[in-house]
Parts: sequence; C-alpha cells; structure tokens
Amino acid sequence: MSFGFLPGDGQPDFEALLKQFSEMGIDSETISDAKSFIENMQSSSTTANQNLITHSVLRDIARKIIATKGDLPIGVSDQDQLAQSLAIANTWLDTEILFPASTLPANSAWSKGTWLDESLSSWQSLIEPLATGMADALAKVVTNPDTSLPVELAGVSDHSPEQQEAMKQMVAKLLRSFMGTLIANQLGQGVGLLANSITSANDVAIPLLKPESGPHLIPQNIQEWSDGLGIEKTEVNLYLALREVAASRLFAKNTWLHTYLRDAITTYGKGITIDVDSITRQAEEAMSSGQIDINNPQSINIALNSGLFTPQQTPAQELALTKLEMALALIEGWIDHVVSAVASERIPSFNALIENSRRRRATNSPMQQLFASLLGLEVSPRKMREASAFWNEVKNLRGADGRDKCWEDPAFLPMPKDLADVKAFLDSVTVPDDLSGLI
Repeated sequence: MSFGFLPGDGQPDFEALLKQFSEMGIDSETISDAKSFIENMQSSSTTANQNLITHSVLRDIARKIIATKGDLPIGVSDQDQLAQSLAIANTWLDTEILFPASTLPANSAWSKGTWLDESLSSWQSLIEPLATGMADALAKVVTNPDTSLPVELAGVSDHSPEQQEAMKQMVAKLLRSFMGTLIANQLGQGVGLLANSITSANDVAIPLLKPESGPHLIPQNIQEWSDGLGIEKTEVNLYLALREVAASRLFAKNTWLHTYLRDAITTYGKGITIDVDSITRQAEEAMSSGQIDINNPQSINIALNSGLFTPQQTPAQELALTKLEMALALIEGWIDHVVSAVASERIPSFNALIENSRRRRATNSPMQQLFASLLGLEVSPRKMREASAFWNEVKNLRGADGRDKCWEDPAFLPMPKDLADVKAFLDSVTVPDDLSGLI
C-alpha cells in the first residue's frame, strides 16, 4: 500500500502499523477512522489544515449515545407551556440584569438532536486545540532525530535512513489521526451524555450557540429531571426557564466568552509535552508492580486511559486551567445568583429546586466528567458557591448594573485569590472618575 512516502520496495507497511495498535487494545472502529483520516490526508482534495476532530465523527458518536435513551418529538403542548415559562422568565429578569432581553424563538422547545446539531461547531472549535496539542506532542517525539522506530513496523529488515525517516513521518501522521479519533470519541460520548441530561440549550453553562439563537428548553429531559421531586410542573418549568434565559442573555451580550475559554484550552494544549524518559521509567515501574503486563497489550491501553503517563503541567498550563475553572465557576455562580434574586420569593419550591440543581451538577454532571477526562479539570461545588457569593457581594457594593459590567472584559473577572476581598479587587480594576490625582 503506498502513501506517497517512498516509491517501490521499502514502503512502510501501514497495515502492520494498524495491527500493532490493534494488539494494544484500541478498538477496530478507532483504527478504521484513523485509516480513513490518513487516506484523506493523502488525497489532493484535503487541505493541510484538516481538523483532527470532525463534525461527522462527533455527531455519529453523540447520536449513538442519545439513541440509548431515545429522542422524543416535540409536541404542540410542550411548545406552548415552555414558551409561557420563558416569557415569564424574561419579564422577571428584566428587573435584575443589565443584559437585554433575549428574543424568544418561534420554537421554545428543542429535541436532544436539535441541540446537538446546533452546538456541534462550538464543541469542535472548543476542543480542537487540545487534540492538536496532544497530536503535536506525539509527532515531535516520533520525528525527533534521536528516535529510532522498531523495524518490525516497517515490515523490512534492512532499511536506509530515508526509509526510516519516511516511516517516522507516516507513524507521526498515524498517531495524529489516532489522537484526533480518540479525543473525538471521548468528546462525542461526553456530548451525547450531555444531550441526554441537560434541561435547556445553555444548561452546560458554556457559550455554544449563536448569539441570536435565544433560549430553548428540552422537555424530555425536564420530565426526567423533575420525576420524583414532587414539585408542580409549572414551578419546575419556570425555574429552569429562568436559568436558561439568564445564561442566554449573558452569552449573547458577551460573545468574547467562547474565545476566552478556547484560548485557555489552546494554551493548555500548546504546553503538552511528552517526556519519553519519564514514561519509560513509569512503564518499568508499572511492569514491576504488575500494573502493566507486557504479555497483555490491553493492560497498556488501560494504563494510558487511567492517566498513568500524565505529563507534568507547566506554569502556563496551570494558569490556563485556573482561568478556565474560574470562568466556568463564575458563569454558574452568576446564573444561580441572578435567578435567586428574582425567584427565591416568587417560586414556592425554589429552595428545593436550586438545591437539587446544585447537587446534580456536583455529583452527576456529564459536563464535569467531560472536562475531568479531557483536561483533568474539575470545578468544585465549593468554587461555584464562592463565585455565587462573589456576585452577591459585588451587587451589594456596586449594584446590579455594576455587577454585570464585570462581564465587559476578562480583566474584570477575579482569580481565586481575589474572592477573599471583593472590595479590594473591585477597587483594583476600577478607573477613578477623577483622574486629576494621577497626573
């Protein structure tokens, strides 16, 4: 099989490479996707900047997860009831938040599949930098001049430096494709689980939709969320509509948030390196302890998935994760805060609803699981409570408008150390009205 590296004899054996990965326990579907990726890279119609995570792979994987619980059609009754809830939520929030009212869409209720299709591009854009960072780190190891690849992978016993280099290039591309496919699988499964659990289009508290999209609720998941609570359906719908409208307004007005989150993930991805000596040492220790059995290739795959070879984070990566965690906590905290401000005295079962919502996010959140598996990041319930308290204190000091103006620029968002003294933080980011004393 020729992939354009070397003509005639001595061509690296692609099928042999696939076999090696198969013996490591990587499933056949992943191998097939990687093979297709390589073949597409060699076609003249494929650009050099091909995304590692593709919409089609993401959609297919997520839809399989959705199918396990079904995706019910939206009825007229659901549309009418949820439209009323969103309209009331809009009216209540008009008195509390600075961001303009969302335009209520014609279809207030969405199916799971609709949410998936509408959010797909943003998921790909958000996580692609992570896949690229991991793929680049692998490629650097393979193509390093000091790296020698096993001749068995090439299917030849005697090879020239040119052939060795050709094999390295192919292995590097193959590993890039595997990395893209593995992360796409992980992301697709996470997004599918989210689609089966979120109660509204912005329930993940990350800007994923077009600013003009407006708020939407997902009736099938709302029904499942509320089962067993013993709370009136109208109260449940209104509480979840308030959360959705608040998030929708926040994201529509502050479109920089998606870029901010993506930049943090990009910084984390660019800092990924692979310390071969460290991995070798860990592998030797794992084999000595029995964690890895060299005669059982599947154990290697298990060890990798369990984070055995997790690299040391750089200071830049640690800062990026801190920014990411704070932004996610501040978004969730702001939503809880503004919804509490307008609904705590109006919805009889409000305390039970918000407590159930917080507990669900803390203990069984697919969003938390997704970021934990991809980035090793978990936004703690404590951090979310601190963020909500931060917004409450900002409102006490600067009023509701002053609170919402903190979203005008990332420089106005606090870092963890700033939560201890809110007034000092606000003073540090506020330009005095009278600048004469600074001249």
